Amino acid sequence: MWSMAVGNVVRILAVVAFACLTDVGSAAQTGVADAAQLDPVASSRGKPAVLIFLRTDCPVSQRYAPTIQTLASKYAGQATFWLVFPAKTDSVEIIAGHTREYRYTLAALRDPDHLLVRRAKATITPEAAVFDGKGALRYHGRLDDLYVSFGRSRRAPTTHELDDALRSVLAGQTVTNDAKPAIGCYIADLK
Repeated sequence: MWSMAVGNVVRILAVVAFACLTDVGSAAQTGVADAAQLDPVASSRGKPAVLIFLRTDCPVSQRYAPTIQTLASKYAGQATFWLVFPAKTDSVEIIAGHTREYRYTLAALRDPDHLLVRRAKATITPEAAVFDGKGALRYHGRLDDLYVSFGRSRRAPTTHELDDALRSVLAGQTVTNDAKPAIGCYIADLK
């Protein structure tokens, strides 16, 4: 629990520092930064960086909030989690409201120019990307197999690709389940 609190403080300080350096007061107030101004992989300081791509209007993304928070807590101190919102229409205030509504304690990034989307090869929300401590993309794809198809889910997931990928990266092993297709809302629809 202590390491999770320290990790959250570090992420909040990074956002506040970003706000001070770029004179963007709203980022400090909301905890939402711009991906063009803050590199989450470099900010993770040698730890794996986990980018979770979400849309505020995607019901599948919304359903994954507890899973995302559970994984972030499980890997607190070992990996840094970031929420990435690629919709051009999502303002800092909309994203901040969304993170409050779903009780996220993770730092959030706006990515309206899809800088992180391209870097992570993301196509769907929710989708995850795991970068190792050296900045190499080691996994991108679904969080788990909860959804069979859009609007149709299992009672519980039977595979846990993001969790497996993180364990592999932290152990220095090859990720064997890379690029498992996610089910959700298309990022391409945002253009």
